Amino acid sequence: MGMFSKSAEYAIRAVFYIAKSTHLNRRVGIKEIAKNIESPEPFLGKILQALSKNGIIKSSKGPNGGFYLTEVEMNKKLADVVKAIDGDDIFVGCGMGLSQCSERFPCPLHNEFKAIREQLTSTLNSITLAQFNNELVLGTLKLTRQE
Repeated sequence: MGMFSKSAEYAIRAVFYIAKSTHLNRRVGIKEIAKNIESPEPFLGKILQALSKNGIIKSSKGPNGGFYLTEVEMNKKLADVVKAIDGDDIFVGCGMGLSQCSERFPCPLHNEFKAIREQLTSTLNSITLAQFNNELVLGTLKLTRQE
């Protein structure tokens, strides 16, 4: 089990797959993405729609259509993908899910989770969508077990 919601996990995998395909001068359709990231196609469709709406990915229709990224999207941060799907709760929310947790009224895990949230935020804001393309293209990094 990952640390992100299932939707965010699929979104991250999809964006990296689309980035890899863009790097290879290919636009990809939902069927190909779903197969290659091991995601149910209908579920992925909603995720891709949200990513497109939030400016994380581009799409075009027609015989040469599909999903792709321009240089602008390639330079977006992984944090942008997570926020587009799940909002910013993982970056600012309480580790115990309490709505009243704050600096003034901390929950029992507040200080421990604050450090984790700050590290996660820093990490996800430092990773661009294009960052791992060479490794993905060469196969040194994988999106699925079968790749």
